[in-house]
Amino acid sequence: MQGFRQLAVWQKSYALTLSVYKHTRSFPSEERYGLTSQLRRSVLSVPANIAEGYERNHRKEYVHFLHIARGSLGETETYLLLAVDLGYLSNETFTLLEAQRAEVGRILRGLINSLTEKS
Repeated sequence: MQGFRQLAVWQKSYALTLSVYKHTRSFPSEERYGLTSQLRRSVLSVPANIAEGYERNHRKEYVHFLHIARGSLGETETYLLLAVDLGYLSNETFTLLEAQRAEVGRILRGLINSLTEKS
């Protein structure tokens, strides 16, 4: 048993994080402490909160951290939109990242619903 690492939502959010890190390497250097940092922090927050909530071992806390992860996904979407509108990401790259982000959101929403229905 690998704990949170076995969860599809963690695996996919981790893959999204890696993709965002890869694609933000080419952002302008003046964005290092601006958009690049904010986007990386928001996307990294998703798998981190899934893992932290899972390790808390209490359903109510787990769901709380999953909601935080969902909020970070929304924040990530905003930064991705800004990056494409500023010309830092191509439409093709945005479409790829947004598809990954949306998939994580669907799985996360399903997990939250599953955990809250059992309460």
